[in-house]
Amino acid sequence: MIALLQNNAAPVPDASKDEAQVGRANMQSARMDRSGPPISFLPHTDRKPCRLQNEEHITLPQALVIARPPQSEPPHKLSASWLRNAFAGAALVLATTAPVLAANDGGRVADFLLENGMEVVVVPDHRAPIVTHMVWYKTGSADEPAGKSGIAHFFEHLMFKGTTNCAAGEFERAVADVGGSMNAFTAYDYTAFHETVPPSALEEMMGFEADRMRNLTLSDEVVETERDVILEERRLSIDSDPQAVLDVEVDATLWQNQRYRIPVIGWMQEIEQLNRTDAKAFYDKYYTPNNAVLVVAGDVDPDAVKELAEKTYGKLPRGPELLPRIRPVEPEQNTKRTVTLTDARVSMPNFSTQWVVPSYNTAKPGEAEALDLLAEILGGDTRSRLHQELVVKQGIATYAGALFQGDMLDATYFIIYGSPSDDAKLADLEAAADAEVARIAKDGVTRDDLDQAKNRYLRKLFFDQDERSHLASRYGSTLSTGGTVRDVEGLPDRIRFVTPEQVKAVAARYLMLDHSTTGYLLPKTEK
Repeated sequence: MIALLQNNAAPVPDASKDEAQVGRANMQSARMDRSGPPISFLPHTDRKPCRLQNEEHITLPQALVIARPPQSEPPHKLSASWLRNAFAGAALVLATTAPVLAANDGGRVADFLLENGMEVVVVPDHRAPIVTHMVWYKTGSADEPAGKSGIAHFFEHLMFKGTTNCAAGEFERAVADVGGSMNAFTAYDYTAFHETVPPSALEEMMGFEADRMRNLTLSDEVVETERDVILEERRLSIDSDPQAVLDVEVDATLWQNQRYRIPVIGWMQEIEQLNRTDAKAFYDKYYTPNNAVLVVAGDVDPDAVKELAEKTYGKLPRGPELLPRIRPVEPEQNTKRTVTLTDARVSMPNFSTQWVVPSYNTAKPGEAEALDLLAEILGGDTRSRLHQELVVKQGIATYAGALFQGDMLDATYFIIYGSPSDDAKLADLEAAADAEVARIAKDGVTRDDLDQAKNRYLRKLFFDQDERSHLASRYGSTLSTGGTVRDVEGLPDRIRFVTPEQVKAVAARYLMLDHSTTGYLLPKTEK
């Protein structure tokens, strides 16, 4: 599947939601994951163990049954309002006092290198007998050779084919047999594969992932069949969705020189030409232990994980040394550009305005944190300025928000977006949203506004740790885009140190309306 960290296809609308809710979700998640072909978990009972990396046989564990003790009634009946207040207060204290993004109920995060150059991060969390195992490769669509767009995402699909040791589908069945889940995603700067399983199955997952890191077997027939799947995915996720078509065109306009201007899934005419030779070259260059990061989060001990990693991944040979990921630099942008798409399938118009801004990897100290808080103040949730002013007070928008995508290897984007209410004009909504941006650039924000934004941001960061996959992804994406474990752990403190002057400065420096790109999605009306 594709992790759409750029303006690609919006999710299929949910019929159970009203149009305003769907629109808001689409714009807020314009960079959401998009599933590729579903992995079929076939029933399997009498399965022989396949030969994993280095000819080691691993007996596949049976499904884990967890016995839960009966729960008794609480001795005191507490009111719902008391519980809500106590929970909110505790969350605020934890979010604003936790010194680092550390492991939940399990000790400090461990970080070490295997001899072959593979980095391993272990995030202990003993609250439940579950572990998330992720392998992140430091390669994405922005690393593709010219004329080979889509090869990174294409190869993500091919990684689910057979190896010299295991038949296609064996890995998926092993995950299903223990009641686990698995998937993968491709982004501009990385490709990741992940499984969530009982801890007893961790060694087996490592064996399977290590095996397909170097032992994949690809025939012309396998490659050509999967290429047809990718082409159909492109038709369904991009070409048949007006929002996605517009988003691709906006990206190609926003980025003048950067590889981010090319959609992760690739251009249709280039996908059609991808072949086994292209896939093999990409595999041999990028799928090596010294170009990968392993993140294990859950009910595990760091020393035990290290032992298992050395037993599986550690036996893989180090790959060729890769050159630094130096890409074309985006030139200074000094014009306002617009992209308009009208389509009969569109019932609710919307707009989005984007700016090229620095990411956490490219920003000066404090700038990315200030941009994150600026997005929170402008359009992070229903308490933000855009929502309160445009949706609540003026009533001219069904939704409005802002987003800063900080985890990019190179420069990134800052976006504001919205959709007008039934009796409002899109131009009036856009002008009102622009006015909120200009007001911060001119007048700044108050200390109280900033403190509230910090609290909201840190609460989200804290609650994000409850999902092992989210916590593991935070480490994986950061380490795959030039960051370190210390960068992840130090983020809460860096957020706290941001000043109102820094927020005003980044708004004035980067969010200039005459240096932006705006996309309009409009319904097609009869003349």
